Amino acid sequence: MTEKKKNSDPDAIDWYFDLISPFAFLQLNAFDRLPTGLKIVPKPVLLGAILSHWGQLGPAEIGTKRLYTYRLAQWLASERGIGFTMPERHPFNPLRALRMLAALGPDLRTVRRAFDFVFVEGRAPDTDEAIEDFGRYLMVSGAATELAGEQSAKDRLRQLTDEAIGRGVFGVPTFHVDGELFWGDDATGMLIAYLSDRTLFEQDKMARLATLPVGVQRNISRS
Repeated sequence: MTEKKKNSDPDAIDWYFDLISPFAFLQLNAFDRLPTGLKIVPKPVLLGAILSHWGQLGPAEIGTKRLYTYRLAQWLASERGIGFTMPERHPFNPLRALRMLAALGPDLRTVRRAFDFVFVEGRAPDTDEAIEDFGRYLMVSGAATELAGEQSAKDRLRQLTDEAIGRGVFGVPTFHVDGELFWGDDATGMLIAYLSDRTLFEQDKMARLATLPVGVQRNISRS
């Protein structure tokens, strides 16, 4: 069972993200659509650990879906007038960059810089040199590789990832508010509707969905 714990601050919502996700970058650039005065708490998580927990593959781990995903992200960015460059390799290992962000306890300005490094500058922060460049891009003082390697940074990222899993998060980007999840860039509109009327899921056909029975289940063999 997943936790349905509500956010402690009714005027704040948590946003779970991984730097590997182009759709998290796209959603971040749509935050101006959200109600003014809303406090967004950005929380870095390791998508790979979340996918492993639920037994899922990431979009880039399915051959035909990988190219489709990249094309869709590039097209959406162009349609929205957002500067966008896929990094030189993808998927990449975001672990050290995420640990650095977890250690920083990032505000949205820092998170924007981090995503710009990946999806505007087109850099993959997965080598020693790139991590140092990433740290300078975020204006982190000292050796970025050392910060990313600190045990406290590792523990904090693990804590945030476990928190997300405990709340039922199964992908990124995901907003969590009032125990409800809003997954993906395309859920931004539904989140806005919910924030304007928090009885949205209790109404009419929406309410029925929570008790809809399962009609058939596939027998999935995992080898």
